[in-house]
This record gives sequence, structure tokens and C-alpha cells, in this order.
Amino acid sequence: MDDGLRVTDRWVVPSAELRERFSRSSGPGGQGVNTTDSRVELSFDLAGTASLAPALRARALDRLAGRLVDGVLTVAASEHRAQLANREAARERLAALLREAVAPPPAPRRPTRPSRGAKERRLADKKRQSQRKRDRRVDGD
Repeated sequence: MDDGLRVTDRWVVPSAELRERFSRSSGPGGQGVNTTDSRVELSFDLAGTASLAPALRARALDRLAGRLVDGVLTVAASEHRAQLANREAARERLAALLREAVAPPPAPRRPTRPSRGAKERRLADKKRQSQRKRDRRVDGD
């Protein structure tokens, strides 16, 4: 854990930029849940980081705007009984969030039209279906 948090092949968040806070968890743990600080809150100052290129930082800030508080992204984990397992879960969750935030935007959609054959098949199926339903009808005469 000393080498930092690997987000992508090229981006590693230094451990000095991560802040961990521990508190009592409401999750599993039996009677020990009342005495151990197994819940982990992992915070990362996205707005003030120097480990990310400015263009990628702007993209991440834009995409994570709803989750940031004063430019700081915080992730909590309390699903495990052990503090170490919760630390790993929080690190994985933060890395996944950051990886998704800095990913390049998808290629723009190129609008297409249905082919002539596809239109004809659709209309033929509609005619076949309507004929089938017409044949099921019982005339009142």
C-alpha cells in the first residue's frame, strides 16, 4: 500500500494524497462491531492533485461533480468485519471511480437508416400478423 493507488497503467495516486479515516461500522461484526473502528473513509483531493494531467483532471472534475465536496472525493467501505478488508474495498472502489472518470468519451454515434430489405421484411411480418389475427376472428353472420 506504500506505493500508492494504481488507477490506470499510467496513473498512480501517491499515498501522500490519500486520507483514510476510521470509525465504527454498522455492518457485520457481532459484538465486536461496537468496539472496533472497521469502517473506512478514503478521501482524495481531486481538484488539488498534481498526479494528474490538467485535461484529465478537468474531465474527472466534470464527471464527478455530483460526488465532490470542495473538490474532494470520498469513498466509504463498511461491508467487511476487518478494517484491512474494508481498506482494500475502499481503495478498489476509489480506483474504479477515478478510472471511469478519466476514461475518454465514447465515439459519437453515427446515425443510420434501416435498409430497404429491412423495411420490406418488417411490413411483410406486419401483414402476416394481421392476417393471422384476422383468420382467428369469428364473424357474427
